Amino acid sequence: MIRLFKHYIPHAVLLLGLLDFALLLVAADLAWHLRVSQIGASAGPLKDRALALTGIAFTTQTAMIAVGVYGTEALRSKRFACARLLVAASLAILALALIDFVLPGHTFWRSILLYAMMIAVALLILNRLVVGGILGASAFRRRVLVLGAGPRAQRLKLLATRPESGFVVVGYIGMSDGASQVAEAVSRSAIVDLSAHVANLGVTEVVLALEERRNALPLKDLLRVKTAGVHVNEFSSFLERETGRVDLDTLNPSWLIFSDGFSSGRAVSSIAKRMFDILASGLLLLLTFPIIALFAAIIKLDSNGPAFFRQKRIGLYGETFELIKLRSMRTDAEKDGAKWAEKKDPRITRIGAFIRKVRIDELPQVWTVLRGHMSFVGPRPEVPQFVDDLEDKLPYYAERHMVKPGITGWAQINYPYGASIEDSRHKLEYDLYYAKNYTPFLDLLIMLQTLRVVLWPEGAR
Repeated sequence: MIRLFKHYIPHAVLLLGLLDFALLLVAADLAWHLRVSQIGASAGPLKDRALALTGIAFTTQTAMIAVGVYGTEALRSKRFACARLLVAASLAILALALIDFVLPGHTFWRSILLYAMMIAVALLILNRLVVGGILGASAFRRRVLVLGAGPRAQRLKLLATRPESGFVVVGYIGMSDGASQVAEAVSRSAIVDLSAHVANLGVTEVVLALEERRNALPLKDLLRVKTAGVHVNEFSSFLERETGRVDLDTLNPSWLIFSDGFSSGRAVSSIAKRMFDILASGLLLLLTFPIIALFAAIIKLDSNGPAFFRQKRIGLYGETFELIKLRSMRTDAEKDGAKWAEKKDPRITRIGAFIRKVRIDELPQVWTVLRGHMSFVGPRPEVPQFVDDLEDKLPYYAERHMVKPGITGWAQINYPYGASIEDSRHKLEYDLYYAKNYTPFLDLLIMLQTLRVVLWPEGAR
């Protein structure tokens, strides 16, 4: 994987994205030539339209990222990828037409957009048919040797079998005399020279998956492997990189303290983030005010009670604030106290089911962002009653409050709606990853991917 702004991107995705961008440039230029030939004009030198072509390619690829064209499901299924490509092309046409309307005469001809998208979709589909098989081959995966043969090694074995996995395990070495859970593991005593064994297998990374590290670290072996140019990784760090979450089952305070993350350099990023929140929330409130007002009136007509729902939530550093949403439940929904939303929850009103599905009920939270209690991106804030319970049952839960809560977040785009302690545990792993690796780049990626969640709201309740 490539680490870009503290976030890991698989080699296959990066290569596919670069090829796609090149093909989008080609498609835009072909569309330009096609259009000028129809009107009997000259295309002119390439440098005169280079900026417009780049703008078309950049906007289209941004739409592709937003709808999940580079997600794991799209990498596995060509049919799924083609469907998402068509959606991305439609969104790109709308976005480019809007750009041309705002900046008339300074961008491109709107008449070439349809040609550009038709050619682009054909080239991108062809790219996946031709290159997709190669990207999934083991030649594009890191060759990993696992030191350990217990439960942790077994977890890595299962992780490697996923179709979207970016690595292949080429061997397991049992480092102790204990019972092995991996049948193919080789005993350390059977290997004379570990560094030579690593070289013979063509290993690019060694992962330490020992169950008990005390007095068991093979320091001499690791030193020789490391100095031979092979990357050595610790189990928790490896899982974080491969899954995009912090694994609570193997997490310990020392790893959080000494691992890369929670950088003090985020102070500048936090200032930039707050400035973005103010500008974006102000603009979004102006644009969405008619929608909020319309559905507030509909809610009042649909059921008795206020149009807006107000509730105490836990925010930054554990402080409480008032969250505002369009009301989607009956007014007596929490007469017995707060509780998790259920599938087909009977407390949800008729109009409430719709606004939850399309996320319109979340729009008033933009006011909370403008006031500074929330951000656009961050862990979802919970009610105090749930927080007290979760802090007792989940380790490191309080650490998620070290960053400002958000309307959307890393957990929201990677895990479906959760309504149990176990779901909260999984979402906490994603929240910790975000808190540990926050950068403006990760925020941008999350905001783009939120569009996918809104368009395909499988997890909405």
